[in-house]
Amino acid sequence: MAPEPSTSDLGRAIQEVTEKAQLLVREEIELAKAEVSAKVSKLVKGIVVGVIAGVFALFGLIYLMHGLSWLLWDVIGGESNFFLGFFIVAVLLFVFGGLAGFLAARFIKRGTPPTPQMAIEEAQLIRQTLKTPSGSGAYGEPGTTVAAREVA
Repeated sequence: MAPEPSTSDLGRAIQEVTEKAQLLVREEIELAKAEVSAKVSKLVKGIVVGVIAGVFALFGLIYLMHGLSWLLWDVIGGESNFFLGFFIVAVLLFVFGGLAGFLAARFIKRGTPPTPQMAIEEAQLIRQTLKTPSGSGAYGEPGTTVAAREVA
């Protein structure tokens, strides 16, 4: 019959497992934070550049629409009612604006919030590893991370 380990050894083992589990949870939270902050910073950079591009495009569009209004008035054969060209351009802008708003609403609905995908996958693997009997891990050696498995 094998000798039973002493209670102090068992207590130390339980304490070590608890500390390692706490460390693992903290590392998973840090990974999720890092992932989300990286995605958010990329989104913010894209938004800033998009806003700047939109401002320049808006100024260019103002001059283009002004010239188009005068051109339409001249094509109509306007003598005194120059505002007709501006009304035609305004109606076209409202139609295009409505169409763009509709498309923007569809794109926004399809958008997904930034999620820490790697952290979620790693947490699921840890959960699966803890549920399976030791030595029968589905993804290889214990202690390998998602990044290490992707490289292999």
